[in-house]
Amino acid sequence: MIQGWFQSNECYNDYKDYLSFFIFNNYFAVNRRRLRNLVNKSDNRICADCGAPDPRWASWNIGVFICLKCCDVHRSLGTHISKVLSVTLDEWSNEQIDAMSEVGGNSAANAIYEAYIPEGFSKPDPDAGIEERKRFIRSKYELQEFMKSSLRISTGKSSPSFKSIFSSKFTDSFRIRPTDDEDGMVEFIGLLKVTVVKGTNLAIRDMMTSDPYVVLTLGQQTIQTAVIPSNLNPVWDEDLMLSVPNNYGPLKLEVYDHDMFSADDIMGEALIDIQPLISAAMAYGDPEMFGNMQIGKWLKSDDNALIEDSIINIIDGKVKQDIQLKLQNVECGELHLEVEWLPLDQ
Repeated sequence: MIQGWFQSNECYNDYKDYLSFFIFNNYFAVNRRRLRNLVNKSDNRICADCGAPDPRWASWNIGVFICLKCCDVHRSLGTHISKVLSVTLDEWSNEQIDAMSEVGGNSAANAIYEAYIPEGFSKPDPDAGIEERKRFIRSKYELQEFMKSSLRISTGKSSPSFKSIFSSKFTDSFRIRPTDDEDGMVEFIGLLKVTVVKGTNLAIRDMMTSDPYVVLTLGQQTIQTAVIPSNLNPVWDEDLMLSVPNNYGPLKLEVYDHDMFSADDIMGEALIDIQPLISAAMAYGDPEMFGNMQIGKWLKSDDNALIEDSIINIIDGKVKQDIQLKLQNVECGELHLEVEWLPLDQ
């Protein structure tokens, strides 16, 4: 009836045009808001390549915000290396903003693309000349000279997007929660691959069961497992990656019950001392030079959540640690983890 009224009054086409215009503008308004939220992150307020303040350009396939001077160099590399957009002048698609979000910010990208800047090869400052910028940016993105060798890819004819190099779980591990005193630069010494194996006899937080998931926090990084519905003995077997900063502290573990209509309930927590693992790994150097052997131990005590001593082994050329935890500040629950140390120079 309404459509007939529109047609009889010759207004229906005008109405469709207005509706299309409204949807179109709302789409771009949402994207602009998402982009603005990314730009306002503390580590995105300086150029990823030279540190100039207030960058207004971005390489969306790499996932970094850059200044105008560095933008010119990115353009010279070609779109098979870097695809550049203006933060203020261009309209961004969902795909482009999703690609930027997937990386998590300039600090996360630089933790990979600038993992090893060799001695004598300095990063350009905001006043650097064009040749210095070209040399650094080409080495960083096109030649990938500062990346961990196992993560380098051949650019070929396709764009070497950050998302194509790493899974979403991996890039999640480099997302940095902004803080008031953060300077935007974080130095990493390695990676932790944490396999959340399973939970046992977890606490009930719903009527008869819980919907548990695990949250890991290291420094300013937070990553979580999937939610397993209605299960007090969940099996995740899920790998989570965390980058380890130079001034690392304990790895914090929390278990939550997912709720649809209220805040998630805590189901226990524990602190994991990662120093024994890292110290043992660094003491032995390249683990591929050794056979399977025990190289360290994190001892059970009244001050930690261990159920039993946690043994650190070299297994098939990898440094691994098996951890059994009794969750703290909760009536019941245990968690089984496997942790692997991945040095940046591996």
